[in-house]
Amino acid sequence: MCELFIKADARLWESTTRSLRIDGMVTSVRLENFFWSKLEEIAARDGMNVVQLITKLHHESIDAGHDLGNFTSFLRVCCARYLDLQLAGDIPADLSRPIAGLNAPEILGREKRKYH
Repeated sequence: MCELFIKADARLWESTTRSLRIDGMVTSVRLENFFWSKLEEIAARDGMNVVQLITKLHHESIDAGHDLGNFTSFLRVCCARYLDLQLAGDIPADLSRPIAGLNAPEILGREKRKYH
């Protein structure tokens, strides 16, 4: 079983730090390459680059009243949720389908019923 994980390309778990600007403030985000690739995929679905996606996630999180004390962990969880929602069939595997066009309240409702 572990061979699938142990023999994976080691570059997947190597970390890369990227500098980006959110609202004029320069910040650095350090993530494993696997997560950067998932963020790139998510961003591309809606015609954005990674910096635009991260900025949007940051703004909408603040607007929702979330404490972003560990923003890097939040980004990792976003990637994991993206993959989980794809496996559940709530986010289409077709990368040409934008995420913004999905019915988020309906998906969140199904998810809530599944876990409660």
